[in-house]
Amino acid sequence: MLVKNLFDKEAHNEILHRIHYLTPVSYGHWGKMNVGQMLVHCQEAFKIPLSSKPHKLTLFGFLVGWAMRKKLYDDQPWDKNLPTAPNFRIHGEYKFEPERDKLVSMINSFYEKGAAGIGDKVHPVFGKFTAEQWGKSMWKHLDHHLRQFGV
Repeated sequence: MLVKNLFDKEAHNEILHRIHYLTPVSYGHWGKMNVGQMLVHCQEAFKIPLSSKPHKLTLFGFLVGWAMRKKLYDDQPWDKNLPTAPNFRIHGEYKFEPERDKLVSMINSFYEKGAAGIGDKVHPVFGKFTAEQWGKSMWKHLDHHLRQFGV
């Protein structure tokens, strides 16, 4: 698998195109989330690089985040059923269209801010990322969940 960079126009357009193939009845081929929960889960991930407040590396991140860091943006696909951090576990029911629209808006904001706008922000678990690492890790996260839901 070649990991793409979400700051690249073609990668950005491809992700948006795939998202629009999701439907309210799309189902996950693995994991426990329904499609609405997955959309909200992906929004949570975008809150980190899009936030105007700086994040600090957590103790957990300091102790073990470095060991998993490269997996976020390397060319190997993520395994199915990876553990999810508690603050990224989404429960409850969500309306599909509003959540899809919020995620698309966040993806567009990320793309429009560009590498210079996202810069070298700190991920609370994985530490300081370069803009390229942010672009690749965000694309890879979306790709993982879109594959989970068959798009």
